[in-house]
Amino acid sequence: MTLWTRTFALTLLARVAAAPAGYGADIDRAAVDFTTPADIKWSDAPPSLPKGSKMAVLYGDPSKDGLFIIRAKLPANYRIPAHSHPTDEVVTVLSGTLMVGMGDKLAPASAKAFPPGSLVVAPARTNHFVLTKQPVVIQVSAMGPLQFTYVNPADDPSKK
Repeated sequence: MTLWTRTFALTLLARVAAAPAGYGADIDRAAVDFTTPADIKWSDAPPSLPKGSKMAVLYGDPSKDGLFIIRAKLPANYRIPAHSHPTDEVVTVLSGTLMVGMGDKLAPASAKAFPPGSLVVAPARTNHFVLTKQPVVIQVSAMGPLQFTYVNPADDPSKK
């Protein structure tokens, strides 16, 4: 064991031992939420997305201010035209390969493939587009409310 490792271990033990009795007792256990795959309730995605995708809310409320986490099932050959969001969007690819491109138009040739385990961060107000070649499941974390601003207003499915 190196001197650094020994020092780190002793420091960690000292901090744990110094924690006050009942440390963590002030946590509201009723507010702690656990979700297993069997608990997930899928529904049609909101009208701001093209038809065909499914969505499940895992945490928070995407229609309100604050952190939310959702999962989305995108079918094969699905496309979300160029759009942006008012806040950063953090996407984790859970299954399938998500194709994402940056820019003002949906341009499949310029999209980059993100396989399962990939993390994609679309900064606030940055135009990007999404497409799939196969079914894809993603998890999205962001600050609400969730809003889509399509570069071309005619691409907004909620206006059709």
